[in-house]
Amino acid sequence: MRARALTAAALILLLPCACKVGPNYKRPTLSVPDQYRGVAPPLTDQQTGQAGQSAGQAAAPQEPFGDMKWFAVFQDQVLQSLIKEALTNNYDIRIAATRILQAEANVAITRANQLPTVNGNFGIQNLQSTPLFRGSPTVDTASLQLDYIVDFWGQYRRATEAARATLLSTQYAQDVVRTTLVADVASSYFQLRTFDSQLEASKQTLQADNEMVRINTIKFKGGESAITDVLQAELLQQQAEAEIITLNQGIEQSENSISILLGRNPGPILRGVTIQQQQHSPEVPAGLPSAILERRPDVREAEQTLVAANANVGVAKAAFFPQISLTGTFGASSTALTSFLQGPATVWAVGGQITQPIFQGGRIRANYRLAWAERDQAELQYKQTVQQAFGDVSNSLVGYRQSQLYRKKLQEQTDTYKQTADLANVRFLGGYTAFLEVLVTQQQYFTSVISLDQAWLTELQNYVQLYQALGGGWQE
Repeated sequence: MRARALTAAALILLLPCACKVGPNYKRPTLSVPDQYRGVAPPLTDQQTGQAGQSAGQAAAPQEPFGDMKWFAVFQDQVLQSLIKEALTNNYDIRIAATRILQAEANVAITRANQLPTVNGNFGIQNLQSTPLFRGSPTVDTASLQLDYIVDFWGQYRRATEAARATLLSTQYAQDVVRTTLVADVASSYFQLRTFDSQLEASKQTLQADNEMVRINTIKFKGGESAITDVLQAELLQQQAEAEIITLNQGIEQSENSISILLGRNPGPILRGVTIQQQQHSPEVPAGLPSAILERRPDVREAEQTLVAANANVGVAKAAFFPQISLTGTFGASSTALTSFLQGPATVWAVGGQITQPIFQGGRIRANYRLAWAERDQAELQYKQTVQQAFGDVSNSLVGYRQSQLYRKKLQEQTDTYKQTADLANVRFLGGYTAFLEVLVTQQQYFTSVISLDQAWLTELQNYVQLYQALGGGWQE
């Protein structure tokens, strides 16, 4: 009883004196700009009114773009259903979830090192030749042993701190996967709708070209035109046919890519509104650059990796100091189960031990230098991730604004080509010009229509990239 009292007193005295060696985490000093480069000046009332009347454009959101839920950003209901399915069934999301479970288990394992361990055993021994137990063929023994390593230097607490930071890092990594998945599904869907629009334009052009071939063939047979007019009309026809073949290939491959993102086998994909009708704001509020530190999951993942590396420095430093361990044993032996805990065969034992490393061949010091080097690397990677985040947002802001301007100019160009091609067709049918003029203007118009659809895609993809760069897409 006296030994137990002394042991308890020792524990009470040691625990308040315990400390955690190694550096406490403090977020590194970062160079954060006042605003993102590439932020467009506010639209005037007249520009806002005109933008609201344009196809596929919605009113500018009031809250920061990156804080908006993905279903408020992508308003096509079919696209929303595809994203929901992907977030449920995509294999990358499910793999990331298992990594979180692994990290949670590792936290529990690491935290268990701070607690004492208690082991019990029970055995039966045959002691027929032992004089002490003469007349009894067997002896039953049982014991309980308690082992406790006092975490005086905070080694296990630092290890638990690192494990918890790793868990948070894993959770943020899942958010990175979720954000990337939302962006990938949206971009692939917009690509698919672009192919659909270009295919529809190519089919309409092919119908007009077929009619032009028929008319030129009749005129050639009637002696009103040369065979070159027929051949030139067939060139337009063949160009449209070749484009249709290419677009059909792109459509099926895009459907296959989306199916894989959804966790399905390759197959057809439902469609919603056209590429031109996709709702997106002409102006998006980027918010404060400092918010990127809390909003972007890859930045938060990198910071938690730094927190874990910082804690591991304390784990490595604690190895320089002595390790204090306490043990306690209670046991009993008897020739009958009914006589346990009675008589002189009952044993109590308590003890303590201090182990101080003296020579390890430089292993402890090398581990300490390694921990610091890994911590410094994690800090540099964190700063690099933050800087890259600012670059992503600036590039996306510039890309989105410039792609809007380019698409509007291309729309004007396409309208002009349409008028020129219609006028050339009228002049040809009226006998005022050769078919070569029709050929040239039709080719220009067809090429411009395809380019305009591509410009719509570029604008929407920049819209998606800006949303992802601002850290949106992981919010449920």
